[in-house]
Amino acid sequence: MGSLAMLVLLFFSQGQSSTPEVEKRSTCDQCDERLFCNCSSRNYRHVPTVTVTEVVTLDLSFNDITSVAEDDLREYTWLRTLDLHSNRIESIHEWAFHLLQGLESLDLSYNQLAALNPAWFSKLLSLQHLNLLGSCYRTLGPGGTLSLFRSLTRLRFLRFGNPALEEVRRGDLAGVRQLDQLEVYGNNLKRYDPGSLGDLWPLGVVTLRLRGPFQDNTTLVSSIIHDVSYSETFLVVADVLLSEKTSVAPFRETNRRRVRSIMFQNATLTDEAIVHFMEVMDGASLEFLGVEDATFHGTGSWTPARRTHLDNLDTVYFRNIEVMNVYKFTSFLPVGFLLKNLRQISIINCKVYVMPCLTSLLLTQMVYLDLSGNLLTDLTLTESLCHGIGILRNLRVINVSDNALKSISLISKLVTRLDKLVHLDISQNAYTSMPPTCSWPQILTHLNLSRAKLRRVTPCLPPTLEILDLGHNDLTAFHSVALPALRELHLSGNKLMSLPPGWLFPSLKVLLIQSNTLNMFGPLDLQLYRRLRALQAGQNRFVCSCEFVNFMVWRWGGAVEGSVELTDRWDNYLCDSPLPLQGQRVDRVQLSPFQCHRILLVSSLCGCMLASGILFVILLWKIHAVWYVRMMWAWLKAKRNSGNQKRRDAAGNAYLLCYDAFVSYSEQDAEWVEEFLVPELEDSQPPLTLCLHKRDFLPGHWIIDNIIHAMERSRRTLFVLSEHFVHSEWCRYELDFSHFRLFDGDSEAAVLVLLEPISKDDVPKRFCKLRKLMSSRTYLEWPQEDERRAEFWNNLRLAVRGGDEL
Repeated sequence: MGSLAMLVLLFFSQGQSSTPEVEKRSTCDQCDERLFCNCSSRNYRHVPTVTVTEVVTLDLSFNDITSVAEDDLREYTWLRTLDLHSNRIESIHEWAFHLLQGLESLDLSYNQLAALNPAWFSKLLSLQHLNLLGSCYRTLGPGGTLSLFRSLTRLRFLRFGNPALEEVRRGDLAGVRQLDQLEVYGNNLKRYDPGSLGDLWPLGVVTLRLRGPFQDNTTLVSSIIHDVSYSETFLVVADVLLSEKTSVAPFRETNRRRVRSIMFQNATLTDEAIVHFMEVMDGASLEFLGVEDATFHGTGSWTPARRTHLDNLDTVYFRNIEVMNVYKFTSFLPVGFLLKNLRQISIINCKVYVMPCLTSLLLTQMVYLDLSGNLLTDLTLTESLCHGIGILRNLRVINVSDNALKSISLISKLVTRLDKLVHLDISQNAYTSMPPTCSWPQILTHLNLSRAKLRRVTPCLPPTLEILDLGHNDLTAFHSVALPALRELHLSGNKLMSLPPGWLFPSLKVLLIQSNTLNMFGPLDLQLYRRLRALQAGQNRFVCSCEFVNFMVWRWGGAVEGSVELTDRWDNYLCDSPLPLQGQRVDRVQLSPFQCHRILLVSSLCGCMLASGILFVILLWKIHAVWYVRMMWAWLKAKRNSGNQKRRDAAGNAYLLCYDAFVSYSEQDAEWVEEFLVPELEDSQPPLTLCLHKRDFLPGHWIIDNIIHAMERSRRTLFVLSEHFVHSEWCRYELDFSHFRLFDGDSEAAVLVLLEPISKDDVPKRFCKLRKLMSSRTYLEWPQEDERRAEFWNNLRLAVRGGDEL
């Protein structure tokens, strides 16, 4: 029994350990400031989490999601748009969308849903767009009272159907009241209960893809067309093959219901089908007939329909039509009865190379002609416009863009007699130049010359223009062409380096100049545009200087409300230089004060340095630093020379002091020195030897060398101080060197004799130690009384010989 229990425990433990772990949900971090998360094409297998709260738009298309669980969307309560198309979703929990009560758009198209559950949509009371195309469901919900759309009273755009859809039953669309757009994909539809779509009114645009029923069950098609046809409904019939009379029969309902607009898309047409269609529509209210992305098998033999009356038809729209036997196609002359009432004709990308003048003569009521994307040349356009003789006088709009035209001058001549022409589109042609002058209709207000190869503009442009498009050319400048009535100017995609002068366009309100080579623009540029209201200048090569960045942030960053509005996004305004800022948004650039005020800062720094230099010089002057440096240099030089002399003396004779004192005096005091001082000292017993500059200086030597040499060979320096001494240049030199000798430590080297009373304040302040000596030592004063002079001389001899301090 114990062994059995152990086996049971082992079994359960193995079972628990083999249970797979729940796969962790991925995180999508591709969200922007608009609360839009682009999580498309990332191979998610489950609904991911996101990095921001309150997401408004979530794109999960083109992933590998197979199911939507109850809690997968719990955190997305603020969602307005959810895109889940092109996944592999097989199941959705019935409560998966219940918390998305603010959801307005839901796309579940092209998944693998085998059935549709009404519970999914029961709480989506705000839903306006619902796309259920694709998948593999066969019916629209379970039927009965459980209508799939019973709660969607605000729904305005509905798309449903797939190749597997087999039936649409009465009540399947209960709850839907009116639709702006309805698309039904039912190529293999086998059952349709009449009236299933009959409660939808009004209906704006209805697209029916019913290829199979058009071939096999025209009664079913007639019922559907009857239910969706209203006079104001734009009916689009797509993916059909109209080759026989029976395939056209369902359109009798459009005639009966007075439908005014019909478009065929992705259709295959034959002569027989076209003739029968015109017969079916005989006397109809049809005003618009369009054929797009179609293939035509035939030669244009529509003569049997000449007795039909489509007098209300005034607009035909043909686009991307391939005529299989184009060289067998006859002219439209046999159906001239259709052309005489036409007011708007569009034949786009149909390989038309000419519209004969005889055909143009029948278009007497035409006001709009679009022959864009064809093979017209200058020669064939001349034929189509009847050589410019003014036949099509009611024409107000001509579009011959994307052809093989080369001459602007020729086109201006062809249209100059069309007195009512206001809009001319001749873009995407092979123009390389603009003539100096042109002739245009007097009321031409719109001209499109974009996507050519123009390099400059000339006065050829008509002055009456209100809207001019010169985008995507090779223009490098726009000047000297005044357009006083111009309100919109499109210059994007050129090579302009600056804004055109605003004074040329006094009425301009909108300027588009994206994707050029603009470096910057400023307030002075915009001031010239007196009425400008909208500007688009992104995707240029902006130099993010301080002036440009400050202007952009100040003008459009919220600092001030300006009259000009940037209508493109800030993401288009990126720095191209300097290199460290390349790729950054202009409004997020942070520049340092040094970068923005470099001249001011450098000027201030230079000014501070200059002021500091001046203060330093003044300080040096105050403390006599120049004197110290000069004296130090002279002293060191003299010391070096003296050292060399000492070395020479050491090599030869012994170095000896030659003088007892070097006498420093002023020339004005020379008489006293020579008559009194020298005899008293040199004739004394024992005699004292004095050094006098007049007598003992060596001729030819630098005088400073002589001074220093004399001082160094003298035991003392005897200064004869007087007013003349203080003002004597050479005496001051001698005093200077004596001052340095005092700094060498020989404070007994100086003997001061005051020849006349002098204050220590008269001695220059830079001789700080000498002034200190005058304050701390006794100096000899020359007595005026004769009886005291003997004592003076005795004291002086003692001082020179180095006696006691006086």
